[in-house]
Amino acid sequence: MQEKTSMDTVCKQDLCNGCMACINVCNKGAISIKDTLDAYNAVIDEKKCVHCNRCIHICPRNSTLDFKKPQLWLQGWAKEKNVREKSSSGGYATAIMSAFAERDNCYVVSCVFSGGKFVFDVAESSKECGRFAGSKYIKSNPVDAFKLVKKLLNENKKVLFLGLPCQVAGIKNYVGKNLEENLYTIDLICHGTPSPELLKQYLRESYKKELQNFQNITFRKKNNFDLHEQGVRLTPPSIQDRYTIAFLDSLDYTKNCYSCEYARTERISDLSLGDSWATQLPQDEVQKGISLALCQTNKGRYLLDIADIMQFPVDIEASILANKQLQRPSVLPKQRAKFFKRLKKSLSFSDSVLLAYPQKCLKQDIKSTLHRFGLLGGQKDR
Repeated sequence: MQEKTSMDTVCKQDLCNGCMACINVCNKGAISIKDTLDAYNAVIDEKKCVHCNRCIHICPRNSTLDFKKPQLWLQGWAKEKNVREKSSSGGYATAIMSAFAERDNCYVVSCVFSGGKFVFDVAESSKECGRFAGSKYIKSNPVDAFKLVKKLLNENKKVLFLGLPCQVAGIKNYVGKNLEENLYTIDLICHGTPSPELLKQYLRESYKKELQNFQNITFRKKNNFDLHEQGVRLTPPSIQDRYTIAFLDSLDYTKNCYSCEYARTERISDLSLGDSWATQLPQDEVQKGISLALCQTNKGRYLLDIADIMQFPVDIEASILANKQLQRPSVLPKQRAKFFKRLKKSLSFSDSVLLAYPQKCLKQDIKSTLHRFGLLGGQKDR
């Protein structure tokens, strides 16, 4: 069991997942998350702390996790055309959440962009579940989800929680075995996540935009990885923005992500969802997005059975090779330390990414110039 460190952190310094379980279990308000851009730390205020150690015991980094081998692997997409079109992948997540929320006494809790923040909220109808659609390449804040989930479970409601693996681990630890019967969990196959402060900085510097003023932001449309505001790309078609370059190259994740204990085939949730990158299904279907599902429990099978989805066999070996986070965490880039050092010395996000990946960035700059002079086709997405 991890003891408090000399830095007064809940788990080992710079390895906090940011799941927020410790904040919720502390009745004295002694825990806060310190975001230093390159790492999260759950910091203990010794003036408020009564040394009950509840925060240390509930932290997934300090506890033994219950990993399970998948019982079933499959791929497919949501049958409802609109659901599939609005999803980053094949729409499995939205279809499953929608079906669950339509059942009596069933609620869904997941991440939504609201008020310029990536927070967690509850849905009790399929229509409300549409707010959760879309990939979010950023560290979200589930702090409000814990007490909400526990309250619903105490009222004998059934709850489906969908989040990153570390967030699922935090929720399960917080809820405890006594309330686990009515808790259903889905984890998303995760590469890693950057601090939201990096996105704010990038938008402010590059586009003179404040994230808090956005009504909607998306990070991906099917196989196109780019930032969109209200459905409109921030860069011309075929040109990748600096934020996306940094994310896809694993440059700017918080430090814990490079030693992620959840990046493996065995999972901690009832169901794991991602992209079926290695699919052999027809190319026209691939362009529309295909989901990958790993089912670990009977609850997971139930979630698949109630959803209005197409289901096909999948090549397990190929899927593992195509989804590296089913084998290992993202590899820490050698440029990462200098990248954050430059940021902390007030160099812009874009210039810091440029110095880390000059060839990739200059290629996008040339394409942008050609587009500006009408030498590269394509219109902005609408």
